[in-house]
Amino acid sequence: MINEAHTGFDSAALARIQQRIETDIAAGNYDGANIVISRGGQIGLEASIGFADRRAGRVADADDVFRIFSMTKAFTNVLVLQAIDRGQMDLTTRVVELIPEFAAGDRFRQGKKDRINVAHLLTHRAGLVVTPNPLPYAELGNLENVIRAISELDVVGEPGGSFDYSPALNHALLGEMVRRAAGAASFRELMTRELFEPLKMTNTALGAPKAWSERMVPVRASFPDGGWLSAHDVEVMEEIITEDAEMPWVGAVSTIGDIHRFAEMLRRGGELDGQRILSPAILDLATTNQTGTSPNSLYAGIAKARGWEIPPGNFGLGFALSGTGTHASFFGSTTSPRTHGNYGAGSTLFWVDPELDLTFSCLTAGVMDEGDNVIRFQRLSTMAAAAAV
Repeated sequence: MINEAHTGFDSAALARIQQRIETDIAAGNYDGANIVISRGGQIGLEASIGFADRRAGRVADADDVFRIFSMTKAFTNVLVLQAIDRGQMDLTTRVVELIPEFAAGDRFRQGKKDRINVAHLLTHRAGLVVTPNPLPYAELGNLENVIRAISELDVVGEPGGSFDYSPALNHALLGEMVRRAAGAASFRELMTRELFEPLKMTNTALGAPKAWSERMVPVRASFPDGGWLSAHDVEVMEEIITEDAEMPWVGAVSTIGDIHRFAEMLRRGGELDGQRILSPAILDLATTNQTGTSPNSLYAGIAKARGWEIPPGNFGLGFALSGTGTHASFFGSTTSPRTHGNYGAGSTLFWVDPELDLTFSCLTAGVMDEGDNVIRFQRLSTMAAAAAV
């Protein structure tokens, strides 16, 4: 649905976005999409396109529940920033101050572990080994066991050094740190109480509730093996992200409406419907480039394989940023440099452009190769910015 009455959008440009998605789905690039684009809090485009499950002939619906993969990190980031606002921890708080068992392992390498702090984890500069699986797949849903396994790993880089994207370890540690700092019984309980309930995100959970099983979008990867992730690495998440799984890095499920509410909270400076989640001060810092010109190791590898210019990482405190330049970017070519958001493997993206006052949220069915995913969202994001007039 296109809101023809919204004067801040070019309705023809919004229609082209929907048509682009329809064309991609018809070509088999992915199966379906739920998308919301708004400006100043008023929705310009809201659409469910294609299929939630192409094989079963189930069409896309706004109530579809998606496994949002690494977009989960956005929720964890906000809880960490909230804890800093509340004086429960600081950017300089070291992991060992809240998780003393993290100092386990080779005693000659404990000096590096002792220096890793919250800021290092949020900016993916902790120096931890880059792996999506600190434990066998079947055990990843147990956060206590994951923390124990991470604590046995050695630091392989220099804390505060290179920008090496951490698929799992950093946010597992951040989740456990904020849980202990807040004195919560579980990370799930903390996330529900301090984020989902205040924002009325009633269709979002850490773990996949059994009661929502009929609304869940199946996880299907549409790319060959040989890249950073295999199809199995992605599809196995359908088995791992159960109702009881606590995975602060990848384990949340949500709907397009709830993701857009979350993004709107960020656009409004940390508040929505009278509920203050973050202070404008911490959000301003979090959406400022903290990694300079350093490349993001994961996306540098993708760019090199594709023959693209290697882009700067453009990362704040947990949020990816648009930055400047003409490199490949999820956020498109024409969003403002402070545009910020998060994404999930081959399928999900939200962003907020503070200059255009524009919010973009998109959840898709059918997980794409990450390089193809960057191209897909780069085009859609550029088209969304072009629709703001």
